[in-house]
Amino acid sequence: MESGGSKSVIFVAFGCNLGIAIAKFIAASWTQSSAMLSEAIHSLVDTSNQLLLLFGINRAARPADAQHPFGYGKEIYFWSFIVAMVLFALGAGVAIYEGIEKILNPHPLRDVFWVYAVLCVAIVLEGYSMLKAVAEFNARRKPSGLGFIAALRASKDPSLFAIVLEDAAALTGLVIALVGTLIADLGGYEKADGIASVLIGCVLGFVAIFMSSEIRSLIVGEAASRAVQDGLRAIIAEEAGADKPIRTINEIRTMHLGPQDVLVTASVDFEDWVSARTVEDVTGRLQSAIKARYPEVQHLFIEVQSEQAFQANKSIPVRTAAVH
Repeated sequence: MESGGSKSVIFVAFGCNLGIAIAKFIAASWTQSSAMLSEAIHSLVDTSNQLLLLFGINRAARPADAQHPFGYGKEIYFWSFIVAMVLFALGAGVAIYEGIEKILNPHPLRDVFWVYAVLCVAIVLEGYSMLKAVAEFNARRKPSGLGFIAALRASKDPSLFAIVLEDAAALTGLVIALVGTLIADLGGYEKADGIASVLIGCVLGFVAIFMSSEIRSLIVGEAASRAVQDGLRAIIAEEAGADKPIRTINEIRTMHLGPQDVLVTASVDFEDWVSARTVEDVTGRLQSAIKARYPEVQHLFIEVQSEQAFQANKSIPVRTAAVH
């Protein structure tokens, strides 16, 4: 997934959230609404998160060097994980704390008209931001044929799916705040404002846990999609079979080093009659074909190894030698 589209989505979300956060803080201080204060903190956290994502994208774009020969692509995964932690600790934690305090010490809202006005404007702006993020996400999802939730879980670009999830959480939180305000204002149940704040915190906590789980998998080292793996195997298999130079595909391993940076290692067994020149020609054709079809494969290593040697190496236990 290209970072250019992700950056444009982040800039839109940043602009919307910054304006919303300022308006919410003013409304919260004026009306004494706990739900509005929670929403203001939520928008401030989202604004900070977008800055962290932009920082992560720029860090990940640095070229490889001697200390990091495969580049810095995983930086985006690290900073996206920080975003999830900030969303959980500040967004969810503060919202739940404020809600509990308001439930224990309820007080009537003041000038509630401004709460309604800010919430409605915020819903429009967040809706616009989410439409942009979802449109970008769907443009990348459709070729895979995956459903929306499945595509979220399969996505390798946390800078994009983080914005989609944050905007979804923001819209949900705004609706909860609006309902809580209506109940507190029209129904006279003052604790509804605090309950709404706790629910907003729970929504943020759920999103943060989901994000951290998905990003953790990417940090640890997640394989390329099944479609990419099958495609790699199909390309190599074109050189295998009767009267073909490759006898067996021992193994193909993949790992994402970044949203658009995939490491591929393949172990293949050539027929005994194949010359060294033929091995060079075949591996050269495979590298050209793979990189032409999958430009995200930026690191490709093909190992020539007999099937017997490969199976023998797999059966050898790895031991760590003690250092004295």
